[in-house]
Amino acid sequence: MSTALVVGILGLAALFVLDQSRPTELLEKPAPGETKIYVDANEVLVALVVLGVVAVVVVGGASWVISRRAVAPLGSALRMQRAFVADASHELRTPLTVLDTRLQLLSRKLERQEPYADTLSSARRDARIMIDLVTDLLLVAEASATEVPGAAGPGSDLRPTVLSSVRDLQVLAVERGRTIAVAVDNEARVTLSETSLRRALVVLIDNAVAHSPAGGTVRVTAGVERGRAVVRVADEGDGIRGIEVDQVFERFAHGATTGQRRGFGLGLALVRDLAVRHGGRVTVESTSDTGTIMRLELPVVR
Repeated sequence: MSTALVVGILGLAALFVLDQSRPTELLEKPAPGETKIYVDANEVLVALVVLGVVAVVVVGGASWVISRRAVAPLGSALRMQRAFVADASHELRTPLTVLDTRLQLLSRKLERQEPYADTLSSARRDARIMIDLVTDLLLVAEASATEVPGAAGPGSDLRPTVLSSVRDLQVLAVERGRTIAVAVDNEARVTLSETSLRRALVVLIDNAVAHSPAGGTVRVTAGVERGRAVVRVADEGDGIRGIEVDQVFERFAHGATTGQRRGFGLGLALVRDLAVRHGGRVTVESTSDTGTIMRLELPVVR
């Protein structure tokens, strides 16, 4: 639109010059004491063409910059939307699998007329966990969209959250022919909320279960070291292969695996984001052909 306007104005200027620069004017003799200056129409037209090209380039460049700036917020919003959908899908997959497993177990107990109160209570707890998980995801997405950090919560107790997370994932581990061993040496209160801490633990433990061989054991240990809460999750898999160790925390990063399930490369990235946002970190403490140990380190609430 701007380019067409510039071309139109220059076209009108060229027509005006042609109309005012007639050859008959060259035949008129100037009156005594009068001086006339004649402009070559061809030179004026050339100047107008050059000016038009420069103006079109300048206007086009300005329009491109303005349009890029106008579209940038839309592109950012679209990327955030895609990231939220991917994160929510990944985070809900394991809790939904746990709930589905419990419902299958509940169905079998009902068919056999066995006591089912505990299983039903666990299924209800799983549903509440998913509700809290969705709420936590929405709060994090809102804080990211507004670039305003969320309000700092009271934190959570490490021991009960670790034990609860292991108990919930034990159902999946048994279904897959694995076991989970847990040991919590010290009690501590960490900066993450219970829901966020559970999210991180579920990812780490679920990954360890997926990469351990049938009959293998996943070992979860937690305690306080040098004033920091430390959780280690060890599997008995083949180790990290086909990718640099530091790259496992990047989104959509994949390494070679012999596990039963291939992930989407989101889980460890989400754990890293949660840990860093609350002053902690997650690292690969060791990896070899006998297994991998993931280390989650978090500040302790004073």
